[in-house]
Amino acid sequence: QVQLVESGGGMVQPGGSLRLTCEASGFTFSGYWMFWVREAPGKRDEWISGINADGRETIYQDSVRGRFTISRDNNKKMLYLQMDNLRSDDTAVYYCAKDRTYGSRSGRYVRAGQGTQVTVST
Repeated sequence: QVQLVESGGGMVQPGGSLRLTCEASGFTFSGYWMFWVREAPGKRDEWISGINADGRETIYQDSVRGRFTISRDNNKKMLYLQMDNLRSDDTAVYYCAKDRTYGSRSGRYVRAGQGTQVTVST
């Protein structure tokens, strides 16, 4: 059973930083693209960053490129998101997600956790 447990969220002021973590279990973590997905109030969820199975390739949405950094530790089955220079429009629930397809990026992902709330406000 796939389990993804996110943590590290909180409330910060604009310009602040947070580091999100995701602990994965129940599947072969080292074989999948992984993503960070966020869902803002009243909006559909959107992937914001992804990383390939061995960690050598990363992708970002324009909205977070240059401010967020995704990384992974396959030995620990952990996914990370370092978020710097946070803005109010980064406020959302953040989820980690796995690609549906082993070994490739299919464009479809699976969420399996409760997410972690990030609130950026003065």
